[in-house]
Amino acid sequence: MGLFDSIKNKAAEVAKSVTGSNKSVDVVFKTLPETLEEFKALPQAALESQFDTAAMTVLALCFYPHDKDLSLSMLEFLSGPREITPAEKQFIKDRFMDTDYIPRSYFKGSTPKNDYQPAEPYTITVKENPYSYQNDGYAKLLIESGGADSPRDVVLRKAKDGKWYLWEQHLLVGVRKPESSNPWA
Repeated sequence: MGLFDSIKNKAAEVAKSVTGSNKSVDVVFKTLPETLEEFKALPQAALESQFDTAAMTVLALCFYPHDKDLSLSMLEFLSGPREITPAEKQFIKDRFMDTDYIPRSYFKGSTPKNDYQPAEPYTITVKENPYSYQNDGYAKLLIESGGADSPRDVVLRKAKDGKWYLWEQHLLVGVRKPESSNPWA
C-alpha cells in the first residue's frame, strides 16, 4: 500500500468518525405519571436506553412548577448513584422563578402559539449526532424545543449496572414566550 492509499484510508476513517450516527428516537408516554411510583413504573424508567433517560429528564422537570419535591425526587432517581448538588437544585429553582413552560416546550406539538400545550400521546424526540459519544461511558444527546432555534443537550453516563443515568442537563435555557403572554398580539 502506497502513501496515497494510506492517506486515503486515514481520511475515510476520520470522515466515518465525524459523520457517525444521527439517530433520532421518539420516546412516547401514553399518560403522564402523577406520583414517583408511577414515574418509576414507566417502561422508560428501566433506564436501559440513553434516549429514555434523556426523555424522562424532561418529564421530571415538567413537575417542578407544581410539585418541587416530586420533581427533585424524580431527578434523583434518574441520577442514580450521583446526588443532585445544592447548586444544581438552586439552578433549577432559579429557572422556574419567571416561567413554568420551558420543559413542556420539548414535547412534540408544543409551540409558543399554543402556550406550549403538548400533543398526545406525549412524545419527546431525542437525537444523537456525530459528537454524542466522544467520551467513553457518556452520551450527549439533543432535544429540540418548539420555542428555540437550536436543540438543547442532556449528558448521560452509563454505570456498571448497564443503566444510563442523568449526569447533567442544559434544558432550562430560555425559549420564546407563549403567545398568551404577548401584550402586543
